[in-house]
Amino acid sequence: MTDKIIIFDTTLRDGEQSPGASMNVEEKIRVAKELKKLGVDVIEAGFAFSSAGDFEAVRRVAHEVSDEKGPTVCSLARAKEEDVKAAWEALRGAPRPRIHTFISTSEIHLKHQFKMTRAEALRRAVEMVRLSRSFVSDVEFSAMDASRTDLKYLYEVLEAVIEAGATTVNIPDTVGYALPHQFGEIIKGIKANVKNIDKAVISVHCHNDLGLAVANSLSAVINGARQVECTINGIGERAGNASLEEIVMILKTRKDALGLKTSIVTEYLYPASRLVSAITGMVVQPNKAIVGDNAFAHESGIHQDGLLKEKTTYEIMSPESVGISRSTLVMGKHSGRHAFRERLKEMGYELGDADLNKAFERFKSLADSKKEVFDEDIEAIVQEEVLRIEVPDRFRLLKLDVVSGTEKPPAAVLEMEVDGKKMTDTGKGDGPVDAVYKTIARMTGTRSKLLRYSVNAITGGTDAQGEVTVRLEEAGHIVLGQGAHTDIIVASARAYINALNRLEHKKKEKKERVV
Repeated sequence: MTDKIIIFDTTLRDGEQSPGASMNVEEKIRVAKELKKLGVDVIEAGFAFSSAGDFEAVRRVAHEVSDEKGPTVCSLARAKEEDVKAAWEALRGAPRPRIHTFISTSEIHLKHQFKMTRAEALRRAVEMVRLSRSFVSDVEFSAMDASRTDLKYLYEVLEAVIEAGATTVNIPDTVGYALPHQFGEIIKGIKANVKNIDKAVISVHCHNDLGLAVANSLSAVINGARQVECTINGIGERAGNASLEEIVMILKTRKDALGLKTSIVTEYLYPASRLVSAITGMVVQPNKAIVGDNAFAHESGIHQDGLLKEKTTYEIMSPESVGISRSTLVMGKHSGRHAFRERLKEMGYELGDADLNKAFERFKSLADSKKEVFDEDIEAIVQEEVLRIEVPDRFRLLKLDVVSGTEKPPAAVLEMEVDGKKMTDTGKGDGPVDAVYKTIARMTGTRSKLLRYSVNAITGGTDAQGEVTVRLEEAGHIVLGQGAHTDIIVASARAYINALNRLEHKKKEKKERVV
């Protein structure tokens, strides 16, 4: 038996059935091209009979994305003549076409939904597989709700459709009902009881209603299935499908135990996830395995310490292997001293033990009141606790008046003290802060570049005191300036002037060292 698992992606068909996740034709083309880059073996591009849009999507993906070397492009078709013919018309002339036809086989579906006997369902299945085979050599048949189907009847149907020309037989856990050991036994039973099963690939299509889609798919391949139907980010009908990225990375990471492989270029998993999320509007949950924002993020001090010493202590796969640039050490209340020191090094600060302890204590205190501590917070801590130097105020703000509104262009009138002399100037800008900053820059003669401007509310409510942080750069010197006030324009001016004074101090220090 081959050790290659065929990855059948149904993001464009079943994935699109997620409420609110429908895609237009151009969006489907974009996703299909990403799936080709990813290396999927089969793309189920849509349900050609269901709408003109789906027909066009199948036709264009089949002809514009596929080529002689893959991927195969397939259209879903109910076991009805008009469906199969529509699928063929959409696929006609494509280099690697597949028709995927299906009918239910469980008693509950046949009795209540299809109003059909087992014999009628069997006959319909065989007829539509034969019709499909008259158009294409690659035909897949799905026994919908197979996991709730009488097994003897399931064996009978599979044997008959293989005899009629099906090259792949799909065993769906349509409502996510099976348990992993049960689903594995179903696959094992098919291999043992369907006489001509060696002439077809066994496929599985598992839904996630009980959160078991990936586990059931894994149990199936362990027991002999060689195609897994899945979707990017696990999107799909109701609770979704088996997640492609999880299936692929399980097989790659645990090849030692499973001995199975795929053709997926795993470095494209994260980009594919982001693209599908952006197009469908379905945000990936932060704790989603493989591609979630927190999948390679570490906050626990114990975990961070281990990771910094040896990545494999807490990462069983590298973020780079799925297309993420690097792991993230999230700085929060659970972070330890080792991680804090490393983050400081990344930011350019090499602190001695005494200074590190002082900064770390302040960091832990701040982390107790914030969910996450950002680099700007850490930089402010270092500036305040370790590097704080009383710099002389070469520039001082004396008065500030700003005019701004829907009918008036923003303008600022400033009175400042520059080297002990009072100065007054007026300036305009695109907004009130811009007007203030341009006026200050002209009055001080600075050549610095504003790298960052951020505003935070120190307290709650509309009367909150605002804290402004700016970062300036000039001639290789980078400084941080901060200012606070209930008027955010005043706070902005104070922060800018604070940074300019720090910059002047650094420039003066450099001159003194040179002399």
